[in-house]
Amino acid sequence: MLAGCASTHGLAPEGHPTDADQLSAGRSFGAFSPADFPSNDWWMAFGDPQLDALVAQALQGTPTLDVADARLRQAIAQAGLADSARKPQLGVGAQYSGIRIPETVAPAPLGGAYTGVILLNLDLKYDPDFWGVRRAKWQAALGQAHAAQVDAQAARVALASNVVSTYITLAQAFAAQDVAVADKDRASHLLSLAGQRVKAGLDSQLPVRQAEGGVASASQQVEAAQQHIAAARNALAALLGKGPDAGLAITRPTVLTAPSPGVPAVLPSELLGHRADVVAARWRVEAASQGIRASKAAFYPTVNLSGMLGLASGGLSDLLSSKALLVQGGPAISLPIFDGGGLRNQLARSDADYDLAVADYNQILVSALQQVADALQSARSLDAQIASAQRAQASAKAAWQLAQIRYRAGLATQLDVLVAQQPLLQSEQQLAALHAQRLAATVDLDRALGGGLDLAATTPITEPAKAIAQ
Repeated sequence: MLAGCASTHGLAPEGHPTDADQLSAGRSFGAFSPADFPSNDWWMAFGDPQLDALVAQALQGTPTLDVADARLRQAIAQAGLADSARKPQLGVGAQYSGIRIPETVAPAPLGGAYTGVILLNLDLKYDPDFWGVRRAKWQAALGQAHAAQVDAQAARVALASNVVSTYITLAQAFAAQDVAVADKDRASHLLSLAGQRVKAGLDSQLPVRQAEGGVASASQQVEAAQQHIAAARNALAALLGKGPDAGLAITRPTVLTAPSPGVPAVLPSELLGHRADVVAARWRVEAASQGIRASKAAFYPTVNLSGMLGLASGGLSDLLSSKALLVQGGPAISLPIFDGGGLRNQLARSDADYDLAVADYNQILVSALQQVADALQSARSLDAQIASAQRAQASAKAAWQLAQIRYRAGLATQLDVLVAQQPLLQSEQQLAALHAQRLAATVDLDRALGGGLDLAATTPITEPAKAIAQ
């Protein structure tokens, strides 16, 4: 009857973590050659020493990493608090207390006299965890600490990825500036030729005005490219945790190369050991399951043991005598009967927390596989687009060179040469943009595959100092 007053009947979680192997991805990944997971220094494959130095500098410490490390220390401390609640507590105390009772309350000799008591004591408190309530709370806090530890690793992967992506943007901005400057020179030459034709009476002012518009447009593109360069440098400085002046020292990136796309043959199951967000979400599922266990155990009786051993006396002279010995203690048991539905609502909340953690884990797992597939398909498509753009560039270059040959032979004008140069510059601009997108797809793929993390070798959270150092 008592158990029926506070019962767990009818309360249970509904979520179930998805098995990664149940998410088919072989057909999407099979078109690519197999590869290993990214290494810890995956960005070195781009072949730019300046980029390597920038990433290393960023990983030495920035406000972003400081936030992640502080949250990790916070979670470790919370787990320590939950662990301390499972252990006996012993305290020592000393107290002096005095009282004078008025004679109007009690007659002499009790009233009107001052009485003081000196108390020295040892207090022992221990709550035997028969049903595992405190152990479950500790394990739940430990799971959250593991998740925070993995989140700290994820912050490093995200920071390195952002530095590389911004560096690629900087390289593209420099390439766009080259094309814009060349186009401005071409437009200026066209304007000069149009002016000469007007002076010779061979043409009207219309070509001059058109050429002036072309120069203005090309000048705007040059200014835009310079602004993009400055913005990329400022962004890199911010990622390094420094002021904008630090970005001024970043020189033009060298020619970056993108490796061929590929994925490990062990996907999708092995992705669980390399994706920080997936592993952290799994730890949160484990923490939530321990929360359910703790909420269920709260329905059972609790037993508390307490004791005090001390010395009490009205004066120092008698404090160390056997007559001053004070002993008090014993067990206490309590059983919830009617609590207004508090325990059931707490269990229902724990069930909902578990379902939420499971749903979050399942969504992150699906999104992780989507990101891998998107990066692979983007790399494949961009490789094909780059090949087509290179053919277009070769054709435009051949046409421009043919126009130059005809001009030297007196079969064409310089205007024909400048007109033939425009498609070449446009193809170069398009090729530079596609190349930057291809590099970005490589970054996306490395990040989607875990960014070089080997979370199976993560330092146990029971070693706080090493966990923070990670």
